[in-house]
Amino acid sequence: ELKLPVYKAHSPQIAMRRYFIDFLTVLSNRCDLCPTARHLAIYLLDLFMDRYDITVKQLHTISFACLLLASKFEEKEDKVPKLENLNNLAYMCNVNIVLNKKDLLRMEMLLLENFNWNLCLPTPAHYIDYYLCVSIGENDLHNGWPITSLTKIKDFLEKYAYYFLDFSVQDHAFLHFRPSLIAAACVCASRICMQISPSWTTQLELLTCYSWEHLAQCIEMMLLCYENDIKEASNIKQVTIQHQEQDAVGNLSHQATTQVLFQQSSYHPLAQHSATLSQFQSPVQDLCSAYRDSLQAHRPSALLAGSADSSLHSYAALRASLRPSAQILPIQTPAAVQVA
Repeated sequence: ELKLPVYKAHSPQIAMRRYFIDFLTVLSNRCDLCPTARHLAIYLLDLFMDRYDITVKQLHTISFACLLLASKFEEKEDKVPKLENLNNLAYMCNVNIVLNKKDLLRMEMLLLENFNWNLCLPTPAHYIDYYLCVSIGENDLHNGWPITSLTKIKDFLEKYAYYFLDFSVQDHAFLHFRPSLIAAACVCASRICMQISPSWTTQLELLTCYSWEHLAQCIEMMLLCYENDIKEASNIKQVTIQHQEQDAVGNLSHQATTQVLFQQSSYHPLAQHSATLSQFQSPVQDLCSAYRDSLQAHRPSALLAGSADSSLHSYAALRASLRPSAQILPIQTPAAVQVA
């Protein structure tokens, strides 16, 4: 670890670093690579970009080559991505390149010569599992109370630790810290977020050889990124809820109007009702029937018969011409993915 190359952040394409980090993350997830392979590929790309001025098209090819070298170094042979799979992933990611075996081999040789054929470059992902073994102690407190389930707390802490671990590769400022220190800071920041006290135990200090003073600056950076991430997620959630509420109100008002005006009756004809159900006719229906009978009593029988037939025909025609209102389904907008 002490012999690692010094990162100077001198790359002319450093503004595009975040895009290629996300690109490598997507590729590694699609290929189901382990975290150590992903972090090694990102570290190789960072060091190579820091030394050379590279075009964007070449950076895509170098990214694939870094992923291949890292997977060959960290994964089993059957997990190493094949050329056909890489070309499919490039097409899925809208990358306008077609990889061939000759170019990839040439790029891999260039990378290996640049690193003196030494890929034993430790990253924070190589330390994190070792530190997580003692991340929770029996005497630790959660929200001021004794921990009842160490297994559940460890599982949650591990998710937090890998969350901060992935955060550490997004900002090149973390490259100025040692990988082991970053891994230790991930564990400590996770304990702080989960309100586990004390934040840093004597056992963790003995294992990592880092005190609270050594970790304070890196932890502060992680917690600041975490706070910004929470605020951004909260704002996105709030906007999404407002849009959903507006859509729901509009749909309800539209459906209520169409149901009142155009909803087809779900009741069977009165003649088909049994004698038992007929006694449950509402008083309003009885009142309407009495009013209709009183009107019909003052009309001639022929006119009454004609009007009854016409009213039945018109009602049947109206029933036949109407259809139930189309149900309006709320459309969920896809989540916007922004790649810096």
